[in-house]
Amino acid sequence: MSAQLFVMFMDKEIKIRNSFFSCLWHSKKLSLFSINFYRERMENSKYPKFTFTWMGGVALVVGLFVGTMAVSLFSTFWKVVFKENLELKDWFLMVANSVGFLTAIAFFDFFIVRRTTQKKLSFNLSSVNFSTYLLIFPMMAGMMFISEFIAAQIPTTGPFFGDFYEYFTQLMSQLTDNPVVMIIMTVIMAPVFEEIIFRGIIQKGLINKGVEPWKAILYASIIFGVVHGNPWQFISAVMLGCVLGLVYHKTKSLLMPILLHAFNNLTLSLLVLYGKDESFAKVLNISEWLVLVVGIVLFSLFYYLFMKKYKVHYAEM
Repeated sequence: MSAQLFVMFMDKEIKIRNSFFSCLWHSKKLSLFSINFYRERMENSKYPKFTFTWMGGVALVVGLFVGTMAVSLFSTFWKVVFKENLELKDWFLMVANSVGFLTAIAFFDFFIVRRTTQKKLSFNLSSVNFSTYLLIFPMMAGMMFISEFIAAQIPTTGPFFGDFYEYFTQLMSQLTDNPVVMIIMTVIMAPVFEEIIFRGIIQKGLINKGVEPWKAILYASIIFGVVHGNPWQFISAVMLGCVLGLVYHKTKSLLMPILLHAFNNLTLSLLVLYGKDESFAKVLNISEWLVLVVGIVLFSLFYYLFMKKYKVHYAEM
């Protein structure tokens, strides 16, 4: 009887073991199938998998230079022939910036993307679910408050900073002469063109090259800050750029950083137009420390929810 029970026990154990290995085998086959399917989808993706190197940087700079020179030459031609200075028009700076950005993107597309991938430069601009919006906008607002506090610690007086700040404020005041032009430039054009270049081209190209995502986000954000040309906006641009880069990396949609960038610029534009200052603390007449605390709470909470609790994963196909 005991021998019969032993045989029955061993038979069941063998069946269980075979079932386990069978499940494991099918699981590995399914996993390999998923990986191969994902790789195939990536290879057949309509979005080009380009990389960003120093050659890409040269293409962007040369394209920007060519576009700017073309606008300058056209302005000179118009002045000579029609005796009218286009540079005094409210819309001239807007047009000049647009042409410069467009030629920079076009140069990168033609000389880098098409020659290395045989595809045209394009980006995923799809929307995401509503929960994502509820997480990323408060997170962005929190970083806006934090960056304002840090930027406010940079001196605006003195032998160097005083003259620099005065020149910067005069330059920025020219943008507020025409509110319509200001809104178009800062809320529509700047977010679209800048996110295409800094997140869509530089950050994505670095990640495609093999750079760790957090490094690519940081590098793109630092370059984004440098091109703003002043220490006050450098701080904000780097910090906000990191949020924009993080959101782009996680959602894989360039529409998200464009919307967040537009949200930031629209908020600051309204502060300038109606409050005559870019500072939340000054316009709302509250302490800078209160702005910092609110910013830290907002950013920390929604960053945690976005990174740790949010389980939706997007893929660019």
